[in-house]
Amino acid sequence: MTATLRLEDRPLSRLDRRAAADVATRAFLDDGYFAYLLPGARFRARALPILFDGQIGHLGRYGRIVVARDADRIVGVAVWLTTGGFPLSLGVQIAQIPSSLRALYPHPHSLKVGGAYLRELLNVHPKEPHWYLMLLAVDPAMQRGGVGTMLMDDGIARIDAEHVGTYLETQKVDNLAYYRRFGFELQATLHPMPDGPPYFTMWRPAR
Repeated sequence: MTATLRLEDRPLSRLDRRAAADVATRAFLDDGYFAYLLPGARFRARALPILFDGQIGHLGRYGRIVVARDADRIVGVAVWLTTGGFPLSLGVQIAQIPSSLRALYPHPHSLKVGGAYLRELLNVHPKEPHWYLMLLAVDPAMQRGGVGTMLMDDGIARIDAEHVGTYLETQKVDNLAYYRRFGFELQATLHPMPDGPPYFTMWRPAR
C-alpha cells in the first residue's frame, strides 16, 4: 500500500466516472463471466467501459460510490446500494437502458445471456434490509496491495453502524475466500445458462 493512497466519497465528475469505469474494465477484462457474456476481446474491451459507466452514473439517491486514489489516479472503486436502494427505481432502470443497449447491441446473444443471469439473480436477492455491493474493482497493477481491503473496510464500518445485512454477488470462485474474510458466507450457486459459468451469491448478517 502506498503512502498516497486515500479514499474519496463524493459525487464523481464525468472524467472521474470514466476513470472508475476504466479501472473496472481492466479488472474484469479477462473475467470468465464477461468473456462468456461478451465474447471476443475486442468486443469486450469496447463494451465493458460503456456498461460500467452506465452503472456508475445511474444509481439513484441510494447509491454510494467510493473511489481509492493513488495520488490523483483512481485505482479502485466500490459501488454500493444502501438500505432501501434495491430494487432500483423504475427511473434509474430506464436511465441505465441506453448504455446497456449501446454496449450489447452488436451481439444479440449477449442480451439473451445477460437477461438469463439477471432473472436468476433477481429471484434470489434478499428481501430484508441490507446494503448491496454492486461492484468492487481494483486496477490489476494495484491488486493485492490493500486497495480492496480499504474499500471493503470503509463500507463494512458504515453497514455495521446501521446494523443491517450485506449482500453481494461474484462470478469468481476465488473471491469466496476473500469475501469470507469480511464475514460473508456463500448463499447460493447459480447456473443460469447450462454452458455458462456459475454465479455465486454471498450474505453477511447484521452485526
